[in-house]
Amino acid sequence: MTSDISKTTTAKLVCMVLTAVCLLTACQKQRTSTQQTANVEPASQQQSAAGGVTPAQETKFFRGSIGSALGLQMKLIRDEQKLLGSYYYQKIGKRIDLRGTIDHASNLVLEEFDGDKPTGIFKGLWTVDDDGLISIAGNWTRPDGSKQTAFSLHQEPIEFSGPVEIAGKQINEKNKPLNYEISVEYPQITGSSNPGVEKFNQQAKSLATGLVAEFRKSMTEWERPEGSIGGSDFGMGYTIGIARDDLISVGFDIGSSYQGAAHPNSYSRVINFDLKNGKPLRLADLFQPGSKYLQKIAAYCIKDLQKQSKAKEDMLDDTSIQEGAGPDVKNYRSWMVTKKGLAVQFDSYQVGPYVAGPQSVVVPYTALKEIIKPDGPVAQYAN
Repeated sequence: MTSDISKTTTAKLVCMVLTAVCLLTACQKQRTSTQQTANVEPASQQQSAAGGVTPAQETKFFRGSIGSALGLQMKLIRDEQKLLGSYYYQKIGKRIDLRGTIDHASNLVLEEFDGDKPTGIFKGLWTVDDDGLISIAGNWTRPDGSKQTAFSLHQEPIEFSGPVEIAGKQINEKNKPLNYEISVEYPQITGSSNPGVEKFNQQAKSLATGLVAEFRKSMTEWERPEGSIGGSDFGMGYTIGIARDDLISVGFDIGSSYQGAAHPNSYSRVINFDLKNGKPLRLADLFQPGSKYLQKIAAYCIKDLQKQSKAKEDMLDDTSIQEGAGPDVKNYRSWMVTKKGLAVQFDSYQVGPYVAGPQSVVVPYTALKEIIKPDGPVAQYAN
């Protein structure tokens, strides 16, 4: 009997000890978990080096130059203070691997590698503008610190998902007999099987090659004034307004000069393309059917141009502004979708004299909110 009681008592004691151990372990785990939660921010909201919040694994695309002649494109993936990516010179096309860091004072260091061999170092400052776009500027050197060259990079508003990127393709040509040069750059989307992407690529390439062909033809017909010096040239570059899986908006700045001509010529072209449906995007596609969107846009642009003119000592006369920015479809052929608003370009002579140059106005979506199509391409920016 006594033995049975002893066994029962011992069993109860063992059970109590085990319960106490379990409770103590659970409390320690809870305290540890609470401390970790308090000390570590969620991966999607890590504090950025430039202030504010930087989502982990951000991918950013940049365009810029090293020195004055070498154009380059760079892709950087940021994970807190770590950077990983690659870049390439547009004339060469070979990718160069990058690894680096960014500190809490926004100082960036990127090492470049050819395989495992270090070939150079970028050191610069990472800054963010009012539109949330990043610029990086500093100096590139060899690994030993020699051959210092300034570089500058500016972020492109590219928001493709997956491995999709934009590559700048070039057409460069020198013709000594006819004394002219051609320097053209146009965008091509890579890494996508979307049929709409191929249609955009074809349109962008056709625009570039078509304009180059026209210039070449004009050079064979151009009668150079006797005694004129210098040569002729044609150039084209592009700016991305926005690039998403369903939409891309690109502006082209085009310029040419002819030997012996009084002054060079410049004008703009745009490609706004619905990648989802594989067709060009019209200005009317942004707005509700029947809405007087041209009148609304024109009223804002005229007012803004008049304000700009006063700031430039009235370089734009009111008659030219009213005619060149009035609610006519032909006045609004050069526009781009941006996050900030509808970017409208007015070419030289359109709203003022040649000396005033081209003019531009960004019409904020808040000014067009009432007429923007609720399920249209820019609806997400109007909220």
